Amino acid sequence: MDVLGIILAVLCGAVALLLVVDIVRDRNNTNPPFFGMIAIEAGLVVQLVWGLARLTGDHDGVEVGAYVGYLLGAPLLIPVGWLWGASEKNRAGTAVVLVAVLVVPVLLLRLHHLWNVHG
Repeated sequence: MDVLGIILAVLCGAVALLLVVDIVRDRNNTNPPFFGMIAIEAGLVVQLVWGLARLTGDHDGVEVGAYVGYLLGAPLLIPVGWLWGASEKNRAGTAVVLVAVLVVPVLLLRLHHLWNVHG
């Protein structure tokens, strides 16, 4: 993975840990994970712009549709998870946010694999 992907994966791990603490303590959507998710979202937007810019160059062998789908889907995951989690006023809501945060590194890894078919 590239440096941005690694930073985002580490940030997702830290936010996931905070969310697990919230689940164990039965707290609902506290501020530290929220601010972490804002940072993740900003990084995903940068990843989106950078990924689309990469497609303007040589990209033989890259499944463009799948690549763009992952690029567009990743930034949508965090807000959708947050809204869904905010609608649940119990541990399940925080768990939904946790799942959304844990899926982001998987999507980034898949983006990396899709692009490396090219190289």
